[in-house]
Order: sequence, then C-alpha cells, then structure tokens
Amino acid sequence: MEQQDKPVYLKEQKDKRRTLRVPLIVEKLPCRDGRRTFFGYAGNISRGGLFIATVSPREPGEQFELQVTLPPPAELTLQCRCEVVWKRHFARQGKYAPGMGLRFLDLPAEQAAALERWIEASAGRAR
Repeated sequence: MEQQDKPVYLKEQKDKRRTLRVPLIVEKLPCRDGRRTFFGYAGNISRGGLFIATVSPREPGEQFELQVTLPPPAELTLQCRCEVVWKRHFARQGKYAPGMGLRFLDLPAEQAAALERWIEASAGRAR
C-alpha cells in the first residue's frame, strides 16, 4: 500500500509513536461522558494514551473520563480525561481491529510515572 493510499490514522501513527507501548488486555473499560458508560477492550497502552478495540468507536475530538486498572504488579487504577484522536471502522477483510486511539489529557503525574514503570517492566518481560 502506497503512503498516499494509507488511511490517515496509519500515516499519523507512524509519526506519533514516540513512547514505548505494551499490550494490555482489559475486558471492560468504563468511559463516562455524562451520556452513557462505554465498554471496549484495551489493545495496548503507552504513557500518552491507549487503543480501545470496539465496533462502535467514538468520533475524533470527543472527550470523556476514562478508568483503566493495570494488572499486577502495578494494581493501579488510572483515571483521567481522554480524547479520541483517531478511529478505525470494522472491515470484513481488515488487517486491523476496529477501534479508536485515545490520548490522555490530564493523567496525574504520579499515575503517569507508575504507568511508565509498569510499561517498562512489562516490556522487559516480553523480550
């Protein structure tokens, strides 16, 4: 696939991945935005945000409260406001899962530091 033929989110991902990310399997991610609670599956996480696999992604620019609990050894619940930066729809023969990329907007510094330590430890175990 030529660069000009790639969807916008794939072009942007290549340039924006500046932080280490690791797989994160979480069955439910409650996202409260005053309208409803949204459930999706986390695919990977970095200090800057995460990917949520879902067949009904929200629109880029939407913001909402997110709560994610990291598995051991962290056993930490991250809670912050996030923004949808890209979405990908379901494609029958698609190579990638449908979902949306989220950016953390106001993750407290102590939670961000704990998340980074957890990511580094998880990446070390994956090698």
